[in-house]
Amino acid sequence: VQLVESGGGLVQAGGSLTLSCAVSGFTVDDYAIGWFRQAPGKERQGVSCISISGGHTFYADSVKGRFTISSDNAKNTVYLQMNSLKPEDTAVYYCAGSFGQVLTSDPLWFSSWGQGTQVTVSS
Repeated sequence: VQLVESGGGLVQAGGSLTLSCAVSGFTVDDYAIGWFRQAPGKERQGVSCISISGGHTFYADSVKGRFTISSDNAKNTVYLQMNSLKPEDTAVYYCAGSFGQVLTSDPLWFSSWGQGTQVTVSS
């Protein structure tokens, strides 16, 4: 399984970014993709996840109403649309994959990880 993130960058507070996660290597349709973030000196935090076959989603309270996760199964890509960004959203964002319809913020459920993409929100 290979996951490749893209779309990070520098944005002002209140702005938007869309992250992409290109997924390859899953031989079944029953899997989930999660987005996590890690700021310097802090633990990795679950942001959102989606079950690919069922389309069910999960959001951390800190991003509800601002972030939207979606998948384009034809392109094997999962997106994280981030609106109304805040300086506290600054972190390295990772996508990760798990077999089964996993909807959780716990990174231990996810066995495959991308390399991460930096998101910096200036005040």
